[in-house]
Amino acid sequence: MSPRPKVLGVIPARYESSRFPGKPLASILGKPMIQHVYERAVRAQYVDWTAVATDDERIARAVDTFGDAVMTGECATGTDRVAEVSARYPEYEIVLNIQGDEPLLEPAMLDALAEPFFRDDAVVMTTLAEKLTDRADFMSRNVVKVVTDREGFALYFSRASIPGCRADDHSDPEQLSLRHVGLYGFRSDFLRTLTSLEPTPLERREGLEQLRALENGYRIYVSVTPHSTIGVDTPEELTAAEAAMRKRMRRSGE
Repeated sequence: MSPRPKVLGVIPARYESSRFPGKPLASILGKPMIQHVYERAVRAQYVDWTAVATDDERIARAVDTFGDAVMTGECATGTDRVAEVSARYPEYEIVLNIQGDEPLLEPAMLDALAEPFFRDDAVVMTTLAEKLTDRADFMSRNVVKVVTDREGFALYFSRASIPGCRADDHSDPEQLSLRHVGLYGFRSDFLRTLTSLEPTPLERREGLEQLRALENGYRIYVSVTPHSTIGVDTPEELTAAEAAMRKRMRRSGE
């Protein structure tokens, strides 16, 4: 049996943010948020090395106190930043893009991103989704939805409520949809291809970078996860994430 390909986990982090400047260094329970993400990511079974990728010295200095930081140039997107790091370490065939604003990340989520690559050489990109049970989330444009084919590959991602339904169909459409979780896995050679492509019309329309892959005919495998997270884009969401983390710690006895 051949050894599995090596997996690199990259946490892209930038200091500037229109809604929350300095977000990666925001404190949660006495630690920078980026440290919580890093410490959870390194516990994943299939990730061989994890690094924070940043172009900001303040973030790099903070990361150096608890883990590995890689300095990058200025990048248009987090995916571009991940691709820059991947190009420096070609020994890693699989690359995971780990959002730096997911302090409630479960290590098993990263393993779920990596595992499809091990069993199917045709898989070039993966992501996660969770079951969508709340009608308000289904209707919200702030929640990205994904629908898949019978093999688990994405048909489409949208901020709109998909799928639509006929006027005489009274079933619950959210049962056919999943809530997208914005973590990604790539084969390193495909990541280089993807970042070399121009933004596409649907990508621009929806504001969803993953549509660039679909519009160019590439398939994205969607693993359904039982784990929920709280992405932090605002100070208010930081407070919610901290409360959820305290609750989790009480429940686990940490």
